[in-house]
Amino acid sequence: MTAVQSTQLMIGMEIHVELATHTKMFSRSANLAHPDHYEAEPNTLIDPVVAGLPGALPVMNRKAVEMSIMVGKALDCEIAPVSKWDRKNYFYPDLPKGYQISQYDQPLCLNGHLNITRADGSSMRIGITRAHLEEDTGKLGHEAPDGTKHDGSLVDFNRAGTPLLEIVTEPDLTSADDAVLFAQELRNICCFLGVSGGIMQRGHMRFEPNINVIITTNDGATHATPIVEIKNLNSFRAVRAAIEFEEKRQVEQWQQDGIEMGPGQKRTRGWDDDRLVTVLQREKEDAHDYRYFPEPDLVPVHVDQPWIDRICRELPELPIQRRGRYEDSYSLPKKDASALTGDYELCCYFEECTARTLKQNASLKEDEAARIVAKWLLNAGAKRANETGRQIHELGMTPEQLSQIISLRQQDDIGSSAADELFVLLCDSDEDAHAVAKKNGLLQVKDDSQLDSWIDVAIDQQAQAAADFSEGKDAAMGRLVGAVMKASKGQADAKAVSTKLHERLRS
Repeated sequence: MTAVQSTQLMIGMEIHVELATHTKMFSRSANLAHPDHYEAEPNTLIDPVVAGLPGALPVMNRKAVEMSIMVGKALDCEIAPVSKWDRKNYFYPDLPKGYQISQYDQPLCLNGHLNITRADGSSMRIGITRAHLEEDTGKLGHEAPDGTKHDGSLVDFNRAGTPLLEIVTEPDLTSADDAVLFAQELRNICCFLGVSGGIMQRGHMRFEPNINVIITTNDGATHATPIVEIKNLNSFRAVRAAIEFEEKRQVEQWQQDGIEMGPGQKRTRGWDDDRLVTVLQREKEDAHDYRYFPEPDLVPVHVDQPWIDRICRELPELPIQRRGRYEDSYSLPKKDASALTGDYELCCYFEECTARTLKQNASLKEDEAARIVAKWLLNAGAKRANETGRQIHELGMTPEQLSQIISLRQQDDIGSSAADELFVLLCDSDEDAHAVAKKNGLLQVKDDSQLDSWIDVAIDQQAQAAADFSEGKDAAMGRLVGAVMKASKGQADAKAVSTKLHERLRS
């Protein structure tokens, strides 16, 4: 076989988003994807509609449609004036009815796009083919509720009937990095919109990359490997690893068998997170295998312009818009703005901390307060989060406490190292920052007599440095201040010490 000259990875994504409505898609049963029901016992969120009992009829959840339209507008999609429901027929143990209510040829959202910006500043446009509503299936497991292994398969129908928005992209992604960046941006959008909790471990979002490779051989010919769909990835790490593995595997497979993309060649593979390999599951069904036909128990969805306009008025500021505002209004570096908007709760926490800091420090302008808060969160906060395994906004530091630390620093009541220590202490305390600083001896001493006694000690210990400084050698100041800080155990006001040293040694 002719040698491979170059390869080009092509990736389209299917993303399943569980919507956080109070009730399920077609029944009044409570929704597992809503925070109120995260800890529900297995098989307790079921009713006759979910179980598919004879005579039980579905009723559409209007809120799920509105949430889907919000996502569609955020992705610049066209909202179909008329969409309809279809039955997708297949047998699987966690599908009680034997069919899934979905949307086939008339989806709710069409022809959108999402622009993503890479770390190097370059951007790319990802086309959104469609976004359609359907209901989720149940869940199979091999562990009992107490966590012990079970020989057979156990089914939990709590998830069955959950509103599920499936977003399908064009094959515009060309690297694992871009795919992860797109997945992260989409998750943030859904969280900012409030349509999903976005908790990957709970299956709120599941990613299914469709991957193939365009191979160019030394003779100039091009070959496309068969498309592989990798099912149900629920972490960004898995998305990256699965794509990187599959790209390499497909090229090696083509070199062995020469099979190229064509009818009947699409395959479904699963991801083994322990062995870090994809595993063949089945040949991919085509649409006719599902025997789609219109759902007879539901009328089509009619969406008029006033309905869309009302939903659009409720759209919040999205991550890309907030990043731009942080960069323009607050003069935050692009990296910092991206970090703060990379998580919805961190973003809200940052804004509340900024508001509190402005209230505590009337002399600060909004952009100054924002930059100071961002520095604290992305330095001391990130360091502490890394040490504890918690998120920055979950450290225990309240916005009021952070604003108090900033006030103490602005007023020179504590030094920089003392402020860092105070930050750690307040993560585990509900007390006022000033009280904690006083209790732990972190407040700077400005008393003249006390400062003079520490300076006396420093000059005695650093006689040569004192002589050098008095002769005009500014570099010697560092040794003298360091000696004072050591003598005072960090409590001396460094600015006051510097002023006094000038007065004493150069007057």
